[in-house]
Amino acid sequence: MSPTKRPGILRMSPPVQKPKGNPVSAIRPAAVVVLAAGEGTRMKSATPKVLHELCGRSLVGHVLSAARELDPENLVVVVGHAREKVGAHLAEIDPDVRTAVQAEQNGTGHAVRIALEELGGSVDGTVVVVCGDTPLLTGETLRGLAATHASDGNAVTVLSAEVPDATGYGRIVRDEDTGAVTEIVEHKDATEAQRAIREINSGVFAFDGQLLADALKKIRTDNSQGEEYLTDVLGILREAGHRVGASVAGDHREIAGINNRVQLSEARRILNDRLLTAAMLAGVTVVDPATTWVDVTVTFEQDAVVHPGTQLHGSTHLGEGAEVGPNSRLKDTRVDAGARVDNTVADGAHVGPQATVGPFAYLRPGTRLGLKAKVGTYVETKNASIGEGTKVPHLSYVGDATIGEYTNIGAASVFVNYDGQEKHHTTVGSHCRTGSDNMFVAPVTIGDGSYTAAGSVITKDVPPGSLAVARGQQRNIEGWVARKRPGSAAAKAAEATARRGESED
Repeated sequence: MSPTKRPGILRMSPPVQKPKGNPVSAIRPAAVVVLAAGEGTRMKSATPKVLHELCGRSLVGHVLSAARELDPENLVVVVGHAREKVGAHLAEIDPDVRTAVQAEQNGTGHAVRIALEELGGSVDGTVVVVCGDTPLLTGETLRGLAATHASDGNAVTVLSAEVPDATGYGRIVRDEDTGAVTEIVEHKDATEAQRAIREINSGVFAFDGQLLADALKKIRTDNSQGEEYLTDVLGILREAGHRVGASVAGDHREIAGINNRVQLSEARRILNDRLLTAAMLAGVTVVDPATTWVDVTVTFEQDAVVHPGTQLHGSTHLGEGAEVGPNSRLKDTRVDAGARVDNTVADGAHVGPQATVGPFAYLRPGTRLGLKAKVGTYVETKNASIGEGTKVPHLSYVGDATIGEYTNIGAASVFVNYDGQEKHHTTVGSHCRTGSDNMFVAPVTIGDGSYTAAGSVITKDVPPGSLAVARGQQRNIEGWVARKRPGSAAAKAAEATARRGESED
C-alpha cells in the first residue's frame, strides 16, 4: 500500500538562515484541522469516502481519535461533499468537534483558510493539518510531529516518511548541515540524485498559526487545477526567511491515504495486524491472526484465546481465560472469565463466567448467561436471562424469558413469545426439568422444581413442584394403513410383519 499522492507539491526557494527566537508555542496544538471535504469518486460509492469503515471506525473517526491524543484546544473538520451526512456522523462520534464548510472544493489551502475563519481568522500557536482519509496515522506520530515543530523552532514542519519505493512522490530535500527542508521536489522534476531520496511528503503539517494565516492570503491559483495549494505556504514562508523542517514517521504506512476499495482493504489488514499484535503482546493467544478480525474497540484480558475464523466487533470484551471460536462472530458481547464460545453468532449478549455456548448457537440482544450456564447446538436466544448452571442444550428457541438456576430445558423447546402484535414473557423457575418438544405460550410461569412432560403445550402457570402434562391422549387405530393405503410400501411392510408373527406362532 503506497502513500497517497497530494497535489501541488512544488520546488521551493534556496535555504535561508533560521530566524532568531522560537515562533512556536507549546507542544499542545492550538488547533488540529482535518481535511474531509473531498468527494472520493474513486471509492465508487454512495457513502462519502471519509465515512467508509475499517476495524469498527470510519476513516475520519480514526483520524479524529489520533488528533484527540494531542489534546488540541480546537479540533476543526472541514466538510464539503455530503456535508449533512458527514456532519451528522461527526456529531455522533465527537460532539465537541467544530466543522467548517467548504462549499466549493478549491484546494487544500482554501480548505485550511476556511477552517481558520471558523476559529476567528488566525490562531496563536501551532496548527496541525491532517487528512481525513489517513486512518493508520497514530497519535504517537502526531505528537512526534508537534514535538519536532516546537524543538526545532520551525515555521512549518512536514510529516515525512521513508518509503521503499518513492517513485511518483515529492522528495524531501534537506540541508546537509542543519537538517532543514530546502525544497520538496516532484518526481518528474527531480535529478537522478534527488530521485534516490526515499523521504517523501505526507501532506500532514504543523504550522505556526499566525504565519500560516498570513501566508494563506498570498497563495496564488495559477496552476493546472486553478486551486489554492497548501504546499505553496512552505515556499512562501521560506521566501520570508522562516525555517521549514520535517519529522519522519516511524512507519511509512501510517501516511497512506485511502482512495479506493483496494487501499481500504489494505489498510484494514494493516490495522487489524496492529491490533492483534498489541493483544498478543498483552497476553492474548490468537491462534491464526490471518483469519481473525477485530475492531479497535474490542478489549481483552490475559490468557483469552481466539481461535481461527473469528470476528470480534464493537464493544466486545473477552475475560481472563475465555475462549472464542473457531468461526464465531461477536458484536457488543461480553464473554467472562473461563467461558467458551464455539461456532457462534452473538450480538449484545453477556456470557457469564465458565458458561459454554455452541456450536452453532445464535445469541441475540439481551441474552444473559449466568455462571456455568449452557446454550448448546442450534439454540437461539433473545432477551433471555439464563441462570447459573442452567442448560438449554439443543434445538430450541428462548425468547423474552427468565430461567432460574440449575434448570434443564428439553430439546426442541420453543418459548412462544409473540402473539402477532405484542411480545410476552415466560418465567421458568430454578431446578426445573422441562420435556422435549415443549411449547411455552407466554405469558406463563413455571414454578420452581417443576417438570413438564415431553410434547406438551404449556398455556397455564405451573405451580412449584408440579408435573404439567398438556397433550392429547394417544389412540391407536389398528388396520388403518391396510384400509386406507392398500398396496403401499407401508402396507406391505405391515403385512410382512404380521405374516412373520403368524409363522412364529
